[in-house]
Amino acid sequence: MNEPFGESTQPKSEVDKKGQLWRNLFLLNLCVSLLLVGIFWLPAKLDQVGDFLNSPSVNIPEEGKMAEKPVEKVEPEPAKPTNNLLATQVTTVNASSEKEYVYFDFSSGKPVNILDTSSLEWDLAFRRGKVISNGGASSKLGKAGLIDLGVVEFDEVTEVPMDNYTQDMAAKTETENPVLTKWYNYNYFTHKLTAKKNSYAVRTANGKFAKFQFMSFYCDNKEAGCIKIRYVYQDDGSNSFLRPSGAFKTASTASSPPETETANPL
Repeated sequence: MNEPFGESTQPKSEVDKKGQLWRNLFLLNLCVSLLLVGIFWLPAKLDQVGDFLNSPSVNIPEEGKMAEKPVEKVEPEPAKPTNNLLATQVTTVNASSEKEYVYFDFSSGKPVNILDTSSLEWDLAFRRGKVISNGGASSKLGKAGLIDLGVVEFDEVTEVPMDNYTQDMAAKTETENPVLTKWYNYNYFTHKLTAKKNSYAVRTANGKFAKFQFMSFYCDNKEAGCIKIRYVYQDDGSNSFLRPSGAFKTASTASSPPETETANPL
């Protein structure tokens, strides 16, 4: 009676040994896998998380916080053109406030203090990534409007259209210009804005013309809201950015002052 019972225990012992062997192999593979993850994958992911946490965000800044270093910064003078194009100017507007617009005038190339938004003293207004113009729903008297010229070489735009400019429209909570609602590409992982390569035609508040292109959105201290643009303003009322025949020498010697980074005057 005991012999059959004793013979049946032997196969069971072999099964237990094989099961233990497989468990040990599984635990060994698991430990090796975790070790490889800790060595190669985890440090890279921690670096990405660190970059994400340290990157400037356009959605979650401290409310009303202004960018630091509001001092004027003198940049090298733009190079004088070697062809018959009007000189391109470059300026940076500190529009880092989440509450107040900074009003910009193309004729002076500077932000201006505005008491009445219906005045003709400003052409565009900046507030973080939002841009409006002095016309339509934003202003009773302004003629300002915009046209998206698409991705073209800035210097190849020698003239802009005379008509069909889009003025500001009333949105749900405030006015906006549809041409400039998406002048940037937005990275949802880093929360950073990158200016598109598009060029824009502008009809100013008093009916003159300019062209401009966004260049960047960040201040020297990496705070968001310092909008850098390059532009050409035609003060004679025409829609052409070519110098009149014979005026090359005069126009070159009378070029605009050096590029400046202007702090928010408000």
